[in-house]
Amino acid sequence: MEAGSPAERAGVQPGDVLLRVNGEAVTDVLAYRHKLSQGVATLEIARPREAPRAMTGVPGTAQDHHRLFLPAPPSLEDTFTFTVEWEDPGLDFEEVLFDGIKKCANKCDFCYVHQMPRGFRKSLYIMDDDYRLSFLYGSFVTLTNLTEGDINRILDENLSPLYVSVHSSNQELRQDMMKWWKLKVKDEQAVQIRGMIERLESIDLYTQIVLVPERNDRENLDETVEYLSSRPNVISAAVVPIGLTGHRKNLPDVRTFNREEAQDTLARLNVWRKKFLAERGTRFIFPSDELYLLAGEPLPSEEEYEGFPMLENGVGMIRDFLTEPLPELPAALPEPRKVILGTGALFAESLDLAVQPLRAIEGLEIEVRHVVNKTFGDITTVAGLLTGRCFRHAIKPGEADLLLVPNSTLRYGTELMLDDVSLTELRQELKMDIRPGGATLGELARVILQGTQSSGTQWGMSAHAVKDRPLEEKVAEQGMHA
Repeated sequence: MEAGSPAERAGVQPGDVLLRVNGEAVTDVLAYRHKLSQGVATLEIARPREAPRAMTGVPGTAQDHHRLFLPAPPSLEDTFTFTVEWEDPGLDFEEVLFDGIKKCANKCDFCYVHQMPRGFRKSLYIMDDDYRLSFLYGSFVTLTNLTEGDINRILDENLSPLYVSVHSSNQELRQDMMKWWKLKVKDEQAVQIRGMIERLESIDLYTQIVLVPERNDRENLDETVEYLSSRPNVISAAVVPIGLTGHRKNLPDVRTFNREEAQDTLARLNVWRKKFLAERGTRFIFPSDELYLLAGEPLPSEEEYEGFPMLENGVGMIRDFLTEPLPELPAALPEPRKVILGTGALFAESLDLAVQPLRAIEGLEIEVRHVVNKTFGDITTVAGLLTGRCFRHAIKPGEADLLLVPNSTLRYGTELMLDDVSLTELRQELKMDIRPGGATLGELARVILQGTQSSGTQWGMSAHAVKDRPLEEKVAEQGMHA
């Protein structure tokens, strides 16, 4: 809460709950901002009061010995209001969503949640598909769970841009790949991808195609690209090969791309990219880094990524990492040092080439270590899915002075990996200094040579961070905590 703000003057305190604005409940921070944009807003605030503890069980029955005192939801009876006119109330909130995350209505053949091993924190198993998080943080949504009210709200509040998983513009093929649950689809029109794109004509859309061999590739890919490029509101399309883990029991039999298929896909896409660049001034189609690496093809130049609009989708991450060059390098280190750069199989060769100049520094022994994914299986080769368990298997205690792990392995705002192993734990177990490697090549070099702290997590706030918030379900039931 801002000092001197209307909220502070009205007596709002941390932990208070926003119940209504102009007599109506607000479901998220977007609705809150929309209400404020109308000029005059009366905010109703509740101060939670601890309710008596409730006893469970039935006295005098077999359940009597199980009776427990449990905390009840806090009472929100103590309320007050204040009004602002064309002024920000000065409230900050613990959550951006107050009615819970909207869940996915699909059972896609390639869904990563269905391929997750057991034992991770609950947030990683949430199948989110929330258009509000798409607008706020750029997470991809399928649109299949939208209601008529959701569609109207997107249009009325101009929630643009959105990031949409299309996969195929062929309706039958898309349904076969995504397998939406009829009981979870609230509006039959929402699953019609062409109809949805055309109805959202005033909303800019960044789209993605998760490509599955022999399903939506080749001629089907051409059809999808041709359709998406015909819609004025579709800004671009990312093409990402399917990602698999070693945990696909009772799931459809799908496979990854081999080198020849990846090369064929890139050749096909490059025909479109050249055509679009000549006709429209944009390449429109952006293959992910993984597709280039699978094909053994060189990555495009920085210019060809046109501003890196979809970095979090794996489009241009390596090129962006390489954009900051190595700093001026010393001839020698004051003291000898061995450094291991841990990464996934997919990036290991590119990283090894990038740090080659560092090997000329006297006293610096540097090794790029391909860390096998012991958590998701050998088939998972991206660096961002490495866990503490993977590094425990790949690195021997005391074998280096410094281990650098990819920034993308760390949970937002923390030094925790996907399996909740912290860098502090790893330091103690592996008996060496362990740090995030940095968002760029230049930063990586400074961490190695100067011991500087890297910028940590490469990405800003994201939908994953929202899912990790512990108070989400409580707030969803009671309102918005200030």
